[in-house]
Amino acid sequence: MQSNEYIQFFDGGLEPMLENLGGKGASLVTMTSAGMPVPPGFVVTTAQFDAFMEEAGITRHIHQLLAGLDPEDTGQVDKVSAAIREDICSRPVPQALRELTISAYESLMSRFEAPVPVAVRSSATAEDLPDASFAGQQDTYLWLDGVKAVTEHIRQCWASLFTSRAIIYRLKNNIPNEGLSMAVVVQKMVNARVSGVAITMDPTNGDRSKITIDSSYGVGEMVVSGQVTPDNIMLDKVTLTVVSEHLGDKHAELVPDAV
Repeated sequence: MQSNEYIQFFDGGLEPMLENLGGKGASLVTMTSAGMPVPPGFVVTTAQFDAFMEEAGITRHIHQLLAGLDPEDTGQVDKVSAAIREDICSRPVPQALRELTISAYESLMSRFEAPVPVAVRSSATAEDLPDASFAGQQDTYLWLDGVKAVTEHIRQCWASLFTSRAIIYRLKNNIPNEGLSMAVVVQKMVNARVSGVAITMDPTNGDRSKITIDSSYGVGEMVVSGQVTPDNIMLDKVTLTVVSEHLGDKHAELVPDAV
């Protein structure tokens, strides 16, 4: 299957456009093109989300629900968020779009001797901005097997554009809801022994001569969700020597169930 307006493979040869792939999707395509060891996958582009929303005819109603919300009134935000997400998850995906996604999933699975589990990861257009990272604001689902689970969780990623935490984050950072869109990454899972997050600066003071790494055992979900205290290591960006090191307790590890 070739990349198209609605599906873009990491190695499909198309330019990684932020408005089509979201922040995460664009980065994965860029790293794949640079020859980095990225697990294979594809992006369900923002064009598919936009087409779904247009077919459902609910965009105006969503904007009406979000208008005038007070970010401090968490009860009302929760109520609006639940209504929007339920509306999105209850709407059928147009058959032509659904078939494209199924074909992309089958094409990805054909690269392996047997079907492999995948991660379904949200990739919003308002993500990794200079003044707002949106880290952890939308949903990601791990170790999904089969096309039914994948297509259902793609829709749940779409709906996570309107989680309470994402709505409040946008309100507090003065990010308008108009023009927002969501791409979704479908990517082969990595059965990681160790994983984490690397930042090409010191996030405490903005020092760009440093690299900061937070890492723990297993898949990185427990690091990014704050469920464990990871190791924290700071390197000099030029010499790669260790500037500081703090070993966390790493009391838990996220691994797949034994087969």
